[in-house]
Amino acid sequence: MAAPTREALENWAKNYVELWNKGDKEGWVQNWKDVAPSGFVMLDPVGTPPKHDFVGCCVKPFDLFQPMTEFRVDPSTMFICGSEVAWVMENVFTKDGEKQHMKSIEVYRFGADGSVEIRTHYDVPETSDPVAGEVFSEYLPDRS
Repeated sequence: MAAPTREALENWAKNYVELWNKGDKEGWVQNWKDVAPSGFVMLDPVGTPPKHDFVGCCVKPFDLFQPMTEFRVDPSTMFICGSEVAWVMENVFTKDGEKQHMKSIEVYRFGADGSVEIRTHYDVPETSDPVAGEVFSEYLPDRS
């Protein structure tokens, strides 16, 4: 098996945002399986313990964040270099009608063995934040 082609990564990137924002879980999962059928490692964010399985890296984040989060990627901030994709993601959280915008830098390294390593960089909101804090408190380990 070879690493995904540039065309496959472009398609994955387009579908990543589109399927997420539509709430299409089945499509979102298949989009991932098309480019990374085995071996997930996710540092989300970098500096936290890695997650190592498809459910923990793909399905659980969809279930937890998708209902209240919209993704936006300006194409000018996306780079495909070899078998890696990097972009600046704008995450728009909505809770009780209130919106909060948070940017992240995300890097995806796809392996020839069907694996992917995901590295995200962002400032983790304080748990007291009325919009994003509650969501992240369920997802991240205790920072105290």
